Parts: sequence; C-alpha cells; structure tokens
Amino acid sequence: MRSARRVVRATGAAVGLAMASLLLCACASQIDLPTKDSGLRVRIQSSAIAPGNGGELIKADALQPGDILLTSVATVNSFGIRLGTFSPVSHAVLYLGDGVVAEAVGTGVRQRSIDALVDDEQMVVAFRLPGVTPAHVEKLRAWSFSQVGTRYNTVGVMLDAPFVLNRRVCELPLIPGAVRDFCVRGFATVQLGASRNDQFFCSQFVLEAYNQAGLPITATDPRWVSPADLLHMREGDVPSVAASQPLRYVGHLKYNPPPTITADGATTR
Repeated sequence: MRSARRVVRATGAAVGLAMASLLLCACASQIDLPTKDSGLRVRIQSSAIAPGNGGELIKADALQPGDILLTSVATVNSFGIRLGTFSPVSHAVLYLGDGVVAEAVGTGVRQRSIDALVDDEQMVVAFRLPGVTPAHVEKLRAWSFSQVGTRYNTVGVMLDAPFVLNRRVCELPLIPGAVRDFCVRGFATVQLGASRNDQFFCSQFVLEAYNQAGLPITATDPRWVSPADLLHMREGDVPSVAASQPLRYVGHLKYNPPPTITADGATTR
C-alpha cells in the first residue's frame, strides 16, 4: 500500500512538473478527439526544426515559386526575436522562382538571389502552401516586384514587442483553438491598431503577397503574424493563429546546429 502511494505521489509530481513547464513556456496545445483509429490525443506546439528530427537537407532547385522560407541569422536582433517568440526562426522570405527571393528588411522591400540568402543566414527552411497555381504565382511575382523599395514597417515591429509577450497568455496549454485565436485577435486589436498596412515587416509582406494573389494563408491581419506563427502553421503542429490550411515542409536549404559547450568550456558544433 505504501509503495502504491509513493507511485501515485511520484506520478502526480511528474504531471505537475510537466504542466508547470508547459505554463512557463506557454505552449499552445490541441486536443484531438478519439477516432476509430486512435484514442484521445493531446498535441503540444513544437519549435523543434532540424534535419535530425525527420527533416532533410535540399538544394535550391527543389523550391517552387511561392515557397515560404523561414530563417535565422547570428545577430542580436535575430536572437531577440527568437527569444521573444520562443522560436528558432526570426525572418520570413518569399521565393519567386528563377533563383530570386523577395523580403522586407530594415532598408525596405528588396529582391536578391536565393544563393545570397543561403550564404548570409544561419538556417533556411522551406514550407509550401498547397494549391498554388501558375496564376497565383504570376500575381505573387507581379505584386512582390512592384513593392520593391517600399519602406519597412518600423512602427509595426516596435508595437509587436509588447504584443508578443502579452499574447503568451492566450497560448497557455489546454486553451481551445477558437478561444486562443479570439484572445490573440483581442490583444492585437488593442495593441497593434496604430500599425501601418502600407509598409511591411517580413512576415507581413509574405502574407500580404498571398492575399494579393487571391490565396490567403490566414484570415488574420498580416500585421499580427510573426515568422514564428508561420512556423506553427506547418502540418502536425499547433498553430497560435488559425490558418486556411497547413503549410507543408519542403526541406532545409541550410542548417547549422547551435553550438554546445564542453566540460572544459570549449565551444563545439
């Protein structure tokens, strides 16, 4: 009897520790109801994204126009974004075909080669929205190229910093998806209402390009969506912001694992 009580206490402590960990990281969750093929399942939002956990390294020729590239780079700004969003990515880029990408950066919207992007970034991972047709691609390209030179949405990024922190309340475990989406929208309406929609930051630009092409990725205002939100729209993950359909993982164009520190203090990869 005493042994059974110890097992119950240990199990309870383990469950409590797991719940506390989830609360601290504010990991969104989703409960999948039982089906004839599987039982009740609770899925937790995941930021794991590396070739070693089921992914693969690909070449640029595997990309298709319209693919969304999520990246990170070894800079203070990138680290701050990743830390604030609990995500391994900090930037979103749109691939337009012919080896060209378009992106919104601090100097404004620009185009550059996919090779330059891969050389500069620490990690580049590609996702694909199903259902993209040649007609959509034509509109994506035309609108994206027409926006080259458009100013960066600096105000939107500045307003996004407190929003990213406050919205974590909406992403606590076991909050239903509809409630989570309503909560995020509520915070965004209050905190991001002054942001401009004629200037762009990275993920805003990608989402607006798809809106202009007539194939919206989400009904949520692009000014409210971060690169981390796009990452969690992938198949098998739990989105914080509702998506029209999950994004399909294409592969990693580049992946540098984070450095590890050995017992003697040396840094290795």
